[in-house]
Amino acid sequence: QVQLVESGGGLVQPGGSLRLSCAASRSIFSIDAMGWYRQAPGKQRELVATITSGGSTNYADYVKGRFTISRDNAKNTMYLQMNSLKPEDTAVYFCNAFLNNALFWGQGTQVTVSS
Repeated sequence: QVQLVESGGGLVQPGGSLRLSCAASRSIFSIDAMGWYRQAPGKQRELVATITSGGSTNYADYVKGRFTISRDNAKNTMYLQMNSLKPEDTAVYFCNAFLNNALFWGQGTQVTVSS
C-alpha cells in the first residue's frame, strides 16, 4: 500500500504558474506508474498526465506544452509544474499510483484560476 498527499494548490491569476506535489508514504522507485487527474465541479475526473517508473510521460492534449510531470525518487515525491494557467484548469487535482495491480489515490488539492 501507499498513502499519497497532494499539496501546492491555490488561487492564481490566468497566465500564472503553480507547482503541485504528491508525497508518498513509501519509496516510489518501484511504483509502476503515477499520474495526475483533475475534477471540475459537475464534471467527471479526467486525465492530466502520467509518468512511468522509467520516466516515460504522457499528457492530455489540453495541457500539453503547458504542464510538466516529474518524479523525484529520492524524495518519494511526484510533481506537476503548471504554467500558462487558464480558468478552465480550475479543478481539484488528484495524484494516483499504480502499485501491485492496485490503484491508490490522494485526497486532492484545489486549483483555482481566476482574476
